[in-house]
Amino acid sequence: MNMRLTQAPIDTLCANALRFLAIDAVEAAKSGHPGMPMGMAEIAVALWTRHLRHNPADPAWPDRDRFVLSNGHGSMLLYALLHLSGYDLPIEELKRFRQLDSRTPGHPEVGHTPGVETTTGPLGQGITNAVGMALAEKLLAAEFNRPGHAIVDHRTWVFLGDGCLMEGISHEAASFAGVQRLSKLICLWDDNRISIDGSVEGWFADDTPARFRAYGWNVIEAVDGHDVEAVDRALREAIANADNDIGPTLICCRTTIGHGSPARAGTADVHGAPLGADEIAATRAALGWTHPPFDIPAEIRNAFDARTIGATRQAEWQQRFDAYAEAFPEPSAEFRRRMAGELPSAFGVLSNAILRGVHNEAATVATRKASQQAIGRLARALPELLGGSADLTHSNLTDWPGCGAVRADAAGRHINWGVREFGMAAALNGIALHGGFIPFGATFLVFSDYARNAIRMSALMKQRVMYVMTHDSIGLGEDGPTHQPVEHIPSLRLIPGLDVWRPCDAVETQAAWNAAVTRHDGPTLLALSRQNLPHQTRDEAQLQTIARGGYVLADAPRPALVVIATGSEVALAMSLRMQLHERGIAARVVSMPCTAAFDRQPADYRAAVLPPDVPRLVIEAAQPNGWWRYLAGVRGDVVGIARFGESAPAAELLERFGFTPQAVLDRALALLAQA
Repeated sequence: MNMRLTQAPIDTLCANALRFLAIDAVEAAKSGHPGMPMGMAEIAVALWTRHLRHNPADPAWPDRDRFVLSNGHGSMLLYALLHLSGYDLPIEELKRFRQLDSRTPGHPEVGHTPGVETTTGPLGQGITNAVGMALAEKLLAAEFNRPGHAIVDHRTWVFLGDGCLMEGISHEAASFAGVQRLSKLICLWDDNRISIDGSVEGWFADDTPARFRAYGWNVIEAVDGHDVEAVDRALREAIANADNDIGPTLICCRTTIGHGSPARAGTADVHGAPLGADEIAATRAALGWTHPPFDIPAEIRNAFDARTIGATRQAEWQQRFDAYAEAFPEPSAEFRRRMAGELPSAFGVLSNAILRGVHNEAATVATRKASQQAIGRLARALPELLGGSADLTHSNLTDWPGCGAVRADAAGRHINWGVREFGMAAALNGIALHGGFIPFGATFLVFSDYARNAIRMSALMKQRVMYVMTHDSIGLGEDGPTHQPVEHIPSLRLIPGLDVWRPCDAVETQAAWNAAVTRHDGPTLLALSRQNLPHQTRDEAQLQTIARGGYVLADAPRPALVVIATGSEVALAMSLRMQLHERGIAARVVSMPCTAAFDRQPADYRAAVLPPDVPRLVIEAAQPNGWWRYLAGVRGDVVGIARFGESAPAAELLERFGFTPQAVLDRALALLAQA
């Protein structure tokens, strides 16, 4: 080994190993972001070799610390740490950074790379995911810990950069974390004063420490991010803050982006591009690193290796949990079930019984009210159901009897997120990723635009998160076009993996909720009405087919027309069917509350519901373009809205936009009259 290396402190060697794994992987890929890993290397060494509690052999250990790389463009730092710590991420995968089918994609992806806790890349969402994780830890600890038995006791660590802090969502997340006093949340800010466009002083001059103090955070300022001992002292202070339950902590680490690069350190040039062969050689010389690419000396590997200490820590926790299980058998079994993401064994039978009961009630209610009732029923069976609203609780109807409010000093089950739609959605992802809860959040459907990227991330990460979106059409009336969703439902249906349900009555609403909580591979969004909707009669077979997303609600022998509708327009379709019957025209009504679920059905089922040789009329008070694929190859028409709404009473709006019995009858007769 090079004599200069053997004389260097081990922390320096470890930091340089992280730097060059990032440098060499980015160079091999001819793509990537070496600057952040080079700048945060000492910070990573201090946290990962001295404080992070994790077990590389079991990335799902329930009481592990969570680590979130919010500035996910620096993914090679995380991959290097995972590899050197002993996770199942061999050096060959680092050599294949950003390549097809590698386990080292350009930004970290949960479920794809062992040890990655969340998918980061959209800046600001990682820190917000971490807020959700820290909240989940706090609530689980309050629910399951007993005196002398702390089975939930871990921290959530975050690396974040200037970009995360510039994104507005960081304000939403940090403000919420402060008021909830999430003391076990510890964030390390990479204060390098550089973003893609250059020095940030022209567009980011916030007094960040003052900002976070105003949120109620503890702030540790002016830490030399290239001094492992200085970072370690800050980490110990932050841990003391966490142990004393005095709020989350931000550690401000002054760093130089691309630290070690003679020509590019401290510049935007090193942020998002390979250094190139000449500058890599110069950096190797400057740092005294003589090893070839991807060659890491054994002493450095040993310094990072967390397998032995991780196994010991998990074994100690397991002993504590076994003692807990002996003293408290029922809570321990419940904890295991919930952390495994499993539903109670009898839930399938119970959910079917609930659905039948709702059908027997035959209630005419707004589906937002039916949703509140469904939440109350499910909450009694599922103690892990946790949710709330972005300051619209009494409009979205997301509380339920006995839910209790989540507060800094109270562990209820209903969360008042404040006017923070984006922050709410991203934090819900963090709660789901943490485990132990099935989270939901609510706002008006039109404000799904504010939350959309986090909803997209729910789908990308395949997380069981529910979005309750009320006031789903022009039927909300007088609030006008700013609040009337038109394009939202079809645009949300375009998100791969997101199930969008628009139920037509209380029965379909309960069925949608049942489907949402039993789904393990992605999120669900419920688009719900403000106005009352009539109950639709069904038999047992129809009740069981609601979950298939589309089904025959009302039929006729040899129908001349298939009418497809969703939500409030199903009642209009049923009225149309009666009008056609009076004219001697047979029509089938298909309720299609969830096109995604319907599209997953076998072809023969879909053909049985939508026979290929019968004209089709779709009725939905939304932008119509998405429906034309269901009319391919058959004569068809779509009654929709291709413009923004108006401010007026709902009945007047429905007449203005053609959602009346006479208007849809005219469209149906015109369709049938076509040759």
